Amino acid sequence: MVSRSGHRFQPLVAALLCLAALLPTSALAWFEAYEPEVVVSDPYLEMRTGAGRGFPIFYVIAQGDRVTLLKRKTNWFKVRGPRDKEGWVHIDQLQHTLDLDGNPIDYGVLAIGDFSNRRWELGMAGGDFGGANLISGYLGFALTPHVSFQLEGGQILGNFSDGFIANISAVIAPWPNRRISPYFMVGTGIVRTEPQAAIVAAEDREDEVAHAGIGANVYLSDRFILRLEYKRHTVLTSRDDNEEINQWKTGFSVFF
Repeated sequence: MVSRSGHRFQPLVAALLCLAALLPTSALAWFEAYEPEVVVSDPYLEMRTGAGRGFPIFYVIAQGDRVTLLKRKTNWFKVRGPRDKEGWVHIDQLQHTLDLDGNPIDYGVLAIGDFSNRRWELGMAGGDFGGANLISGYLGFALTPHVSFQLEGGQILGNFSDGFIANISAVIAPWPNRRISPYFMVGTGIVRTEPQAAIVAAEDREDEVAHAGIGANVYLSDRFILRLEYKRHTVLTSRDDNEEINQWKTGFSVFF
């Protein structure tokens, strides 16, 4: 099959935007509305002129002073200190601030340990299924850091036929604590082929399919994962002429 034009991937882009809108909010989402005050517990807090280590330090806030959180940009916070000085502070320094009652603050920082110990994963991807465009979504649940199960459904968009594939996979990740975490998978499912009646006269088909594959999850930041995957499908037809189909795809997912 020859793949269709690029406009076929527009639904994938829309789905990814919706997925981003549904992401769990940061533990500090409240600061944008309420501009809370925190107390510096470290010996000092360095304030920079911009959100980056390349910007110069122009003011140092002393231990015990109050700081107002104004705005966040990635891992940098715009703050207001004594004498109404405003500047940027890295989240690493804010980790040791306290609320006005003297309690530690959870800034919702995610690290590589959260990635390796994730329980649920939700994602969208696009790629190639035997020469046709593929748009798919999946939901994964981890029993342990090394073993998880994945439900996946995808729309196949070809020049002469469209289709749908759904499968369940067991996923083994030998090194889940690495930022680039390879995995192996095996599973089964069904594939339905729907020829375009205006082009060819053929009946719809629904066949069982078995697959094996390899891939890699790449931890980006926060809750985002880049996912790269290859599968080898064996379509178990009723005509005793099983088909072998290669599938390649890439996409993004979030974990929670």
